[in-house]
Amino acid sequence: MHTFPFGNHQVGRVGFGAMQLPGPGVFGPPRDRQQVLAVLRRAIELGINHIDTSQFYGPNIANELIREALHPYPPDLALVSKVGATRGPDAEWLPAQQPDQLRAQIEENLRTLDTDRLAAVNLRVFGTDPDVPAQLEDRDLFERQLAAMIKARDEGLIDGIGLSSITLEHLRIALDHTDIVCVQNAYNLVDRTSQPVLEACAERGIAFVPFFPLGSAFTTVNPVLGHPAVVREAQRSGHTPAQIALAWTLSVAPNVLLIPGTSSIAHLEENTAVAGITLDGEVKAELDAVGAEASR
Repeated sequence: MHTFPFGNHQVGRVGFGAMQLPGPGVFGPPRDRQQVLAVLRRAIELGINHIDTSQFYGPNIANELIREALHPYPPDLALVSKVGATRGPDAEWLPAQQPDQLRAQIEENLRTLDTDRLAAVNLRVFGTDPDVPAQLEDRDLFERQLAAMIKARDEGLIDGIGLSSITLEHLRIALDHTDIVCVQNAYNLVDRTSQPVLEACAERGIAFVPFFPLGSAFTTVNPVLGHPAVVREAQRSGHTPAQIALAWTLSVAPNVLLIPGTSSIAHLEENTAVAGITLDGEVKAELDAVGAEASR
C-alpha cells in the first residue's frame, strides 16, 4: 500500500474511520458488538495503520471499541482523534470550542483509548453546516484554541496538530503559529469546495484527509454514488460505485489520505482494495470534469 508522511508516522493512504462503529446517528452502542470488533481486527490484518476516531463518537463508544479490539496497539498504528464538539442528550452535535474544553477532550480521548499519546488530534472548527467549512469569525478564539493544542503537543500528549472543517484563512493563520500535520475537510467528486485548501496542503506536504468522500452522511440523496459517470465506470470495470469514487479521490493528489468507515468486513475489504485500483486516463478525465459540471 502506498504511504504518505503523517507527522512522526508514515501511514498507508487508505486508513479507517471509526464514525460508523457506534449505533445509528453515531450514538450509543453498535447493533452487533462482536462484528464491529472483528472489523477493527481485520483492518489491522489488511495492513491499515491509520485509524481516525473521536471521543464524541458514541460518545466514548468508538474509542472503547478500538481499545477492546486492538489494545495493546501495534507499534506503527497512528491513532488520530478530534476535539471541538460534544453530544447532547438527544444525540445532537454541540460545539465545545473553548480551550479548556479542547484540553479536557484530549485527555478523555487518551483515557478511553488507554494510550499515553496520540499521533494527532484535529481541532474541529464548528460551523452550522457539516458540509461547509466554518468561516473564521473569531480570530482571537482560534488563536487561543491553537495555543491549547500546541501546549498539549509540547507536553507530549499528542504528536501532531490537525485542523478540520476549515477555510484557507484558518490554515494560513495556523501555519503562522505552528506546524500542521493534517487537514480534514469535506471533499468528494461533486463537492470540491475545499479544493484551494487541498492544494495549499499539497504544496506544504500536509496530509489532506477528506470526510464524506462518498457523499454527505447527512443527506438522503447521494449525488456521488449515483452519478452516471461513476455508475458507468463501476459497471464497465466490475468494481463498486464506492470503489470508483474512492479511487478517484485517491488520484487527486498524493497527499490525499482516505479514512472510509464501515461496520462490515466485506465493505472494509472493498474499501481497502481501492489502493490497487488505477483509473485510466479517459475515465480520470471524465470524473475530473464532474466537479466543474456540479458547480454550474
